[in-house]
Amino acid sequence: MEDSMEARAYLRYARISPRKVQIVLDLIRNKPAATAMAILKHTPKAASEPVAKLLKSAVANAENNQSMDAAKLYVAQCFVCPGPTLKRIRPRAQGRAFRILKRTSHVTMVLREME
Repeated sequence: MEDSMEARAYLRYARISPRKVQIVLDLIRNKPAATAMAILKHTPKAASEPVAKLLKSAVANAENNQSMDAAKLYVAQCFVCPGPTLKRIRPRAQGRAFRILKRTSHVTMVLREME
């Protein structure tokens, strides 16, 4: 497995919690690209739409930039890192304020060709 033949795609500052994205990424790791796309299409999770878009982008990168065969691609790596957290204030009883943390995610996807 040579590292030169891999296609990457990044989704940065996605307004969805990393925990929610992680669940979806676990479903498609080490799967062929076509199978992964089918799984994402039929998974009723909020994260599956942006992850599907990212997978499509990674496949396009592989075809156009690395001239790889789309039929042989599989999801070699996919992981999520927490992005910056937006802090918001929620009014509560008796003049108190509760903090709401709106989390963001940085998702990375690496595709490789199967031998």
